[in-house]
Amino acid sequence: MKPPHVANDNLIDRTREVWEPRQIAEDVTGFFAILAEWSRAQLPIPVNDDSKSSNSDGGEMRHES
Repeated sequence: MKPPHVANDNLIDRTREVWEPRQIAEDVTGFFAILAEWSRAQLPIPVNDDSKSSNSDGGEMRHES
């Protein structure tokens, strides 16, 4: 039987092997999501775009069909 510290070392190595690629993918995805958000924030709002207009009912927008 393996000593407990060897089993723990193997478990740690296996855990890193499994989760590290997922963490990297999540970090890269989050990075590009932030870049996209910043890009949208820098776009000018067209003069005729009334979707950002204020309204008098406490900020709730009503969509009527």
